[in-house]
Amino acid sequence: MPAHAESLPAAATTPAAAPKFTVDAPNVSYTAGVIEADYSYSSTKVHKLPSGGYRAEPVSVNYKFSTDCHVPRLGVMLVGWGGNNGSTLTASILANRAKMSWETREGTQEANYYGSLVMASTVKLGVDAEDSNQEVYVPLHDMLPMVHPNDFVIGGWDISSANLAEAMDRAKVLEPDLRRQVRDAMRELKPLPSVYYPDFIASNQEERADHVLPGTDKRAHLEQLRRDMRDFKAAHGLDKIVVLWTANTERFADLVDGVNDTADNLLAAIDRSEDEVSPSTVFAVASILEGNTFINGSPQNTFVPGVLELAERHRVQIAGDDFKSGQTKVKSVLVDFLVNAGIKPLSIASYNHLGNNDGRNLSEQKQFRSKEISKSSVVDDMVAANPLLYKKGEHPDHIVVIKYVPAVGDSKRALDEYVSEIFMGGRNTLSLFNTCEDSLLASPLIIDLVVLGELFTRVKYQTVEMAEPDSIHSVLSPLSYMLKAPLVPAGTPIINSLPRQRAGLEAFLRALVGLPVNNEANLEWKCFH
Repeated sequence: MPAHAESLPAAATTPAAAPKFTVDAPNVSYTAGVIEADYSYSSTKVHKLPSGGYRAEPVSVNYKFSTDCHVPRLGVMLVGWGGNNGSTLTASILANRAKMSWETREGTQEANYYGSLVMASTVKLGVDAEDSNQEVYVPLHDMLPMVHPNDFVIGGWDISSANLAEAMDRAKVLEPDLRRQVRDAMRELKPLPSVYYPDFIASNQEERADHVLPGTDKRAHLEQLRRDMRDFKAAHGLDKIVVLWTANTERFADLVDGVNDTADNLLAAIDRSEDEVSPSTVFAVASILEGNTFINGSPQNTFVPGVLELAERHRVQIAGDDFKSGQTKVKSVLVDFLVNAGIKPLSIASYNHLGNNDGRNLSEQKQFRSKEISKSSVVDDMVAANPLLYKKGEHPDHIVVIKYVPAVGDSKRALDEYVSEIFMGGRNTLSLFNTCEDSLLASPLIIDLVVLGELFTRVKYQTVEMAEPDSIHSVLSPLSYMLKAPLVPAGTPIINSLPRQRAGLEAFLRALVGLPVNNEANLEWKCFH
């Protein structure tokens, strides 16, 4: 059986999917499986005056968006396929395809996609034409034609030779009765050998590394990965592939002039097998050269400047960094609430302990430092947005601690204490205890990143200054909602506030179908009519 055996039959062709709703407006058209939307993007420029005041100037720019409605036959190649996330995701998709149910201590459980923004959340489309007091909501996945996760063709690489059934049992994430039902299918799935440079991950991972590409020639490794991608695509009759890193956290790579500072220097550094070229960077370069979207679900600096330049040169989409699943997601909501309520967080102390292999890898300092960086920057933009609370250069004390406790397995414990200054010098303390089923929270994020990442490869835009349409920016900042340390185009602000990230993603999807941003002024409910 092939290394990437899977249960879906090959599709000869993929017809254009019909939109689940249409927009009745002169700026929107539907032709030949494409949605064309002329969109006026409104914003406000603010001019600082010598007096210290401001002058606000409303401005608008016209965009023409074209979205291809042909939903492709999509391959998803996971780096670290045999890890907790990869095995959990694969088993869960098998369960959803077969509409499985299984017994738990609480009773019978049915397969679902809870925790996925795409598959289990709704967006406000508008108000009912017959009753303006009733709002109309639609599933987010109905905003535009999107790939369904049941149709993913999954494969990938791992440094461990375990098949997916062995990996699933080793992870101990899913209920025993569910594992029993999918075990035969999972046993047929075996990862390809992966790239292993011991200096980049914890030394305690060496015992798992029995399934690696031979030698130390990084150019040879790059070419093998490219062959793997091409072979996988051909073997399964795929239209596209998304490659996603869900493997171990690496240490940060040093940024070295002449090595990883430009695209050309990086390619030459791979030829020389330079020490500071990480495995994740080799995977990213291979994906970009093959034209495949690459998403980094771990906190290391995979996207060194040379990778960013290479992605932009080839107009290939990338996204990262680090799945935002539990403690950090709560933090990006809570700090946004406090600061916007005029309450001043003074200190944020975050403690985690977990017992899965991610925790084991993070028990070494270099790998923990990568995670610490991604988790610590999450409040920066919210603090900077309120100079009434924070003077220039002022910032809450913010510490992050992660400990490895094998006994708790994949059930991560997150403890947070927020100490804030309130009215007249008072103090308010919020303490949270959050039990995070790590892989069951992260796996739906993989679905969201893959589905939306693929969708955005089908989008073109054009402004009046452009001679011809172009793809949207290679750096997929609309995916920030799912990521702890969101990658954004150079020179643009990083937004960590979860409500703003959600609103931004929804606004972008509405723009693609020619709808204005939802107006929460709700004047129809506030004025006499």
